[in-house]
Amino acid sequence: MNSRPSASTHPLDLGPDEHGRARRIRSTTVLSVRRGDSVVMAADGQVTLGAAVMKHSAKKIRKLYQDKVLAGFAGSTADAFSLFGRFEAKLEQFAGNLGRAAVELAKDWRTDKMLRHLEALLVVSDLSATFILSGNGDVIEPDEGIVAIGSGGSYALASARALIENTDLPARAIAEKSLKIAGQICIYTNDQLTIEELTKPTVKA
Repeated sequence: MNSRPSASTHPLDLGPDEHGRARRIRSTTVLSVRRGDSVVMAADGQVTLGAAVMKHSAKKIRKLYQDKVLAGFAGSTADAFSLFGRFEAKLEQFAGNLGRAAVELAKDWRTDKMLRHLEALLVVSDLSATFILSGNGDVIEPDEGIVAIGSGGSYALASARALIENTDLPARAIAEKSLKIAGQICIYTNDQLTIEELTKPTVKA
């Protein structure tokens, strides 16, 4: 008796591929780099559906809360946009306190029946902190000023660490070079980048 793949209820499932796996729209590879007075977030533009590239120039990072917070996603695009909206509301609720907003979103994400099924990872940064958020309730602050998510994240992270340790490049240049290296290795990452930066204002004497 032949078994058939069970139907999925995920809103981004578009039927099984030739191997019986669900085909979903995916977005990948976001890197946040902190150096000196700047924090930079960079992302590639590729969106894939199964084994096919559907879009080359997607924007996966945003500035939130009066342009004081950077947020980027990897995973399901529609789910990430829903989380962006929730996170921005938390920032407004807690007057831009990134840590508090991150913790409260993670709580909702883990316990809310609707949010629980959203499939994405978020990276959020301001001038003082960076966090990774997941649907398991995780709020992780990296020990170093570098963090990456998505299918090409490990390549981008390794590249950024090497550049931090061995060069004096500014954060923006490190993020750009690291994403380009990841794009040369990871088939789900391209070289059409979006880069956003926050810089501490210069104090005049």
